[in-house]
Amino acid sequence: MSLSGSYNPDNIFAKILRGEIPACKVYEDEHILSFMDVFPQAPAHTLVIPKQGGRNLLDTDDAELIHVIKGVKRIAKAVETAFSPDGIIITQFNGQSAGQTVFHLHFHIIPRFDNQPMDRHGRGKQADMQVLRAQADKIATALDTPAG
Repeated sequence: MSLSGSYNPDNIFAKILRGEIPACKVYEDEHILSFMDVFPQAPAHTLVIPKQGGRNLLDTDDAELIHVIKGVKRIAKAVETAFSPDGIIITQFNGQSAGQTVFHLHFHIIPRFDNQPMDRHGRGKQADMQVLRAQADKIATALDTPAG
């Protein structure tokens, strides 16, 4: 599979965008959707995707990327407010060899806590949906909190 292959509109994130598959949504506007990763590497692992279809960062429109990265920053700040982690990993993969498993551009926001192990990407166990919903609600509430 080439790094710049064609976009498949039947990927799981496209199905989430169309409402065909449920997700624990954190935030949505005209450009992005943010939701909880169902196979989290750590508690409160959040994803941000553009609504415009693109396989990865390299084939996504620059104007759209501006909206996406602003959303990533805003949601990462809300994760920080909601969970007070010791650090936050923000990552994005381009191509199968780089670890990309869903071929729709997406960013991972992964809170890190000292002395807490982190599961490997794509290898963790499926999270409890009630736990994910509670985490999503906590992040969404933090989005509505003015920066202090």
